[in-house]
Amino acid sequence: MPHPTIHIKRIYEVPVATDGFRILVDRLWPRGLTKAAAAVDEWAKAVAPSTELRQWYGHEPEKWEVFQKRYLAELKQNEAIDAFVETHEDKKQLTLLYAAKDEAHTHAIVLQHYLEERYRKR
Repeated sequence: MPHPTIHIKRIYEVPVATDGFRILVDRLWPRGLTKAAAAVDEWAKAVAPSTELRQWYGHEPEKWEVFQKRYLAELKQNEAIDAFVETHEDKKQLTLLYAAKDEAHTHAIVLQHYLEERYRKR
């Protein structure tokens, strides 16, 4: 069975039709953005890093390697992931939206790879 193509994108970028189903994967709503401007189809707070992990990380690039391992461990224990995978398996295109300025060190990258792996194994 085909699985969705998963992209990531900063939520502050202009929404486009090719985004497909747009999912905010941050635990907090992005500053200064209205719900209409965000054009979010779903807000999946439950798949975001825990508050404790997010606060520990603080978007400090020197903590990136450890953050990835800790977030991956959280994802493997997160009961919301199974429901997320099932809910979206029939979609063609998913765009995971995040607010962080540092595009190279965002949890959305870890989540994208984790979800792609889960869909491949189905």
